[in-house]
Amino acid sequence: MELRSFGRRSGLRVPRVSIGAMRLPRDLGDAVALVRHAIDRGLRYIDVSRGYGEAEWVLSHALRDGYRERVLLSTKWSPWVTQIRPDDAPTADCVRRRIEEQLGRLGTDYLDFYQVWNIEKREHYDQATAPGGMIDGIRQARAEGLVRHLGFTTHDTVPNLLEYLPRADWCEVLLVTYNLLNRTYAPVIAEAHRLVIGTIAMNPVGGGKLTEASPILMEIARAVGAISVPDLALRYLLSNPALDTFLCGMTRDTDVDDCLASLARGPLAAPAVAEIDAFLDRVDPQNAHFCTGCRYCLPCPQGIEIPAIMSCVYDQRFLGLAESASKRYASLKVKAGACAECGQCEERCTQHLAIVKELAFAAATFPAAN
Repeated sequence: MELRSFGRRSGLRVPRVSIGAMRLPRDLGDAVALVRHAIDRGLRYIDVSRGYGEAEWVLSHALRDGYRERVLLSTKWSPWVTQIRPDDAPTADCVRRRIEEQLGRLGTDYLDFYQVWNIEKREHYDQATAPGGMIDGIRQARAEGLVRHLGFTTHDTVPNLLEYLPRADWCEVLLVTYNLLNRTYAPVIAEAHRLVIGTIAMNPVGGGKLTEASPILMEIARAVGAISVPDLALRYLLSNPALDTFLCGMTRDTDVDDCLASLARGPLAAPAVAEIDAFLDRVDPQNAHFCTGCRYCLPCPQGIEIPAIMSCVYDQRFLGLAESASKRYASLKVKAGACAECGQCEERCTQHLAIVKELAFAAATFPAAN
């Protein structure tokens, strides 16, 4: 499989498609066979975590029989995501304990990459990079040959990340969310690429949303020459020259094969990307004068989580994602039917939306969940 630079800081090369180990099959035999199928098809970089159930242990089995030498193995941890012991903290000593534990769980004597998991706010970044913090611990593990490369994953704000990255001379790879439904981190990917940091996208099909049959998105797919909505989503990512690779979350062989089929079809042409971006800009909640999730409408006297319901309405109406919208709506404790039409939310709404009317629409659209 064709490889591309994974950022000059790492000096490595990777395929455009990589292995995400968060959703492996529960059956050990099935999971081992799936991981090996992906590696045999040419995938090389593997992303896992101490917090992904028994995924590290599963990989220890999958990477036997010479498979370990064929991959770049990356795992991650942070105390603000997963506490293994009550005294876990973002310190050098603590991350060193986690690294040694994870080496044992993965059945390997070194890690190609170790990442600080989910820097979500400035406090996390400051803790990780402080003297005696996690980065110092990972650097020490690198000096001892236990870790070869460093990086971090994040859901922090774009302004914060654009401030951190020029200062993060230790960072060799960066993992962020990036897909058709969430282009928020596109400027961050571009800046990381400029700084020769390897870039990785998680959730390329929007956590499964973009595998759903959407007549609206399918119309866009046909217009730009994609064969399906997932194909549209993956080839859109391939069209970003600053993105080095994206994670294929795998539960079956076809997940791998479909990603590789989209890879074989290649990136979308520049006019097609412009057409997709124009559509996405047009239906952006701000441009569509719809709920932006600012939460000024809350609290609701009836306990309705109004932005969550409005998000379901948005996905159903603007993107045609009726199935996932209905499932999300069903998970809400207080449904739209509880609205007493008091109008307090509309008085606070910065978009001046007819919220009462939209709640009635949700109650009528998702009746099985009311």
